[in-house]
Amino acid sequence: MNERSNDQNERSVFYLSDGTGITAETFGSALLSQFEGITLQPLRLPFVDSVEKAVQAADRINRQAERDGIRPIVFSTLVNADIIDIVRQSECRFLDLFQSFLAPLEEEFEAISSHRIGRSHAAVDNKRYDRRIAAINFSLAHDDGQSDRDLANADVILVGVSRSGKTPTSLYLAMQHGVKAANYPLIPEDFERRRLPQALLKVRHKLFGLSIAPERLAEVRHERRPNSRYASLENCRAEVAEAEAMMRREGISWLSSTTKSIEEIAATIMQKLDHTET
Repeated sequence: MNERSNDQNERSVFYLSDGTGITAETFGSALLSQFEGITLQPLRLPFVDSVEKAVQAADRINRQAERDGIRPIVFSTLVNADIIDIVRQSECRFLDLFQSFLAPLEEEFEAISSHRIGRSHAAVDNKRYDRRIAAINFSLAHDDGQSDRDLANADVILVGVSRSGKTPTSLYLAMQHGVKAANYPLIPEDFERRRLPQALLKVRHKLFGLSIAPERLAEVRHERRPNSRYASLENCRAEVAEAEAMMRREGISWLSSTTKSIEEIAATIMQKLDHTET
């Protein structure tokens, strides 16, 4: 391998799995987020489920190490021992996420794990799958206030000004948690009337508000409608102020999406839903 020419703060990171790689990437990203000042290049290698594919993966890792001048980090949720051995021999820092936790669990349970490929995804039952599909269809049908039918069947209804993050949060809740999340925009006409849209009055207890810093809102809106009044900072400030005032008057729980990820927003909403159900 060539003499290291790359900065230690710039690293390639591989996510390897015999399945989709979602588990490896989610867990690996969570660990890497604890290190500041490091530039990471994520590389995904899903469906490494044969010796042939393991050889190809190892070759890919070696080529990246040669190109970078420093060994990549590899997060793995591979379970086949033969495949793992092949990848381990490549020029990398290999982190076996499953083995790190399976070994102590085997000791605790006094049992041997199955080591079956794709087991984490096969464990998803049909009812949960059907619930998620139904939730996705519900969220799509009730996006941006396009329908007020069956709002009583929603688990949560997100409200806020246009472009405050309602649609992506609704879809994330549906896809990840099977939550029937509708979203409904608060518009200038609502602020002039100083009350919620008529369709929301009977489902007030299901509402959760999203707000956003006016400066950030103006940036987002400028991408959609450049140099319009809709995107002007003055208008954004007025709409955000009115929306927050309305949510306070109506007793609606809300948070600012400005510096929060969709995952953080969804976790807050899920916590509220849990408290509501208990």
